[in-house]
Amino acid sequence: MTRRGFMGVASAGLAWSAAAPIQKVEVFPVIYPVTGHFRFFPKPERPAVFVKITCEDGAAGWGQSVPTHTWSYETPQSVVTTLRDYLAPAIIGLNPLDLAAVHKAMNRAIAPSFSTGMPIAKAGIDLALHDLAGKLTKQPLALLWGRKPLDRITMSWTLNPRTLDETAPLMEEGRKRGYRHFNIKVAPDPKFDLALARLVRKLAPDCFLWADANGGYDPATALQVAPKLADAGVDVFEQPVPANRLSAFADLKKQGALPILMDEGIVSSVELIEFIRLGLLDGVAMKPARTAGLYDAKRQVEILREAGMMVLGSGLTDPDTSLAASLILYGAYQVTQPCALNGPQFLTGSFLKQPFTLKDGTLSTPSAPGLGVEPDEDRIRRQSI
Repeated sequence: MTRRGFMGVASAGLAWSAAAPIQKVEVFPVIYPVTGHFRFFPKPERPAVFVKITCEDGAAGWGQSVPTHTWSYETPQSVVTTLRDYLAPAIIGLNPLDLAAVHKAMNRAIAPSFSTGMPIAKAGIDLALHDLAGKLTKQPLALLWGRKPLDRITMSWTLNPRTLDETAPLMEEGRKRGYRHFNIKVAPDPKFDLALARLVRKLAPDCFLWADANGGYDPATALQVAPKLADAGVDVFEQPVPANRLSAFADLKKQGALPILMDEGIVSSVELIEFIRLGLLDGVAMKPARTAGLYDAKRQVEILREAGMMVLGSGLTDPDTSLAASLILYGAYQVTQPCALNGPQFLTGSFLKQPFTLKDGTLSTPSAPGLGVEPDEDRIRRQSI
């Protein structure tokens, strides 16, 4: 048996042969209510899919996939069918601790396009196996990775106002919950975006201000607006153009007006290495949900750190188990810049027995074994749709 998958498992006292094979994969689509306006949720609801993996000896782990069809091609329905009909059959009988073998099997079942195919669906499997590994070893994931985590993660409040008049009240709402840093959704209207950036900087002169275009500018507009956003007080510029406009990323990086972060364009470490070689970026807004889970997300963070590039913590409005995985990754790798994890801002109806609690604009890094949270299985089964 090879030691692929979890550095430190052997030292944690678990022999690789002790892990019983995967016996069952269960899939539970659920809905979280959404509060407030967020551009990626046309309905006031956030679909998500819980994944429970059980081994032959009864040991189990929980993961979660978080599709958003207005952000990615993966829909709640496609995630459910991919998990049930393709990924689950591919991994039955495998060693749950051998993540390399599991990901290889998943990638055979669902082939890549430009990069990893159906990464959001695959993340549910990956997170459940990380949870299972921690429970089997009775260790938090950071310790399995040989790292000392941060105790708490500083959060960033997301602003996507429809009018400038909404901005100050939205910022005040965030401040009342302890937030001191802000990320703004920009594009496609540069005039509005610049006014928004100036206003946020005026109202929060000491904040870390992060502009995310979600690929919404064309290349010419992005090049024009980047220096103006810098003058308005923005600190970083995330995904200014669509993921397939690589020459535009090169031009923006060469321009140097702001640090250029990729998001949607980075799914696996393969293209990350290639894009670094091509000089397209200054860093990445990480999302384990986007990278088929923690297995490759961890590798990407290490690549970026070795290259001396920025690692910012982000997410897909993650609830519960997916949020726990993000917090663990960013805590383990000492991400001290405010993280744009806006699940606690926009979502209600947690399925955890002990939901996350915000304190002074921070969330605690889970420290119990595995993902460090306990889903309410009875409620998940009752409310699965």
